[in-house]
Amino acid sequence: MRFFLCEVVARIVAAYLCVDCVRMLRDGYTERKMRASSPDLVDWLLDWSRLVFQRDTAPVQYWMEMGRQAVCLAACLVVAIFGWWLPNG
Repeated sequence: MRFFLCEVVARIVAAYLCVDCVRMLRDGYTERKMRASSPDLVDWLLDWSRLVFQRDTAPVQYWMEMGRQAVCLAACLVVAIFGWWLPNG
């Protein structure tokens, strides 16, 4: 059961997040705007409170969000390919 929960579920979730990150990066690059992501639960639940950074008006915030999505994509890709490693003990 531990193998199933740690490996299979982690790979499925990571694959879904890879697809989501690719979609957000593609949309952000083509539309020249990026929605801000926040770890705050209230901001996550209230979708209207999220900021949108335009590439022309706020380039620093825009590229920071693009960078965060790229790092998230790389991390999820590693988990999807190699699995979730748990130390023994």
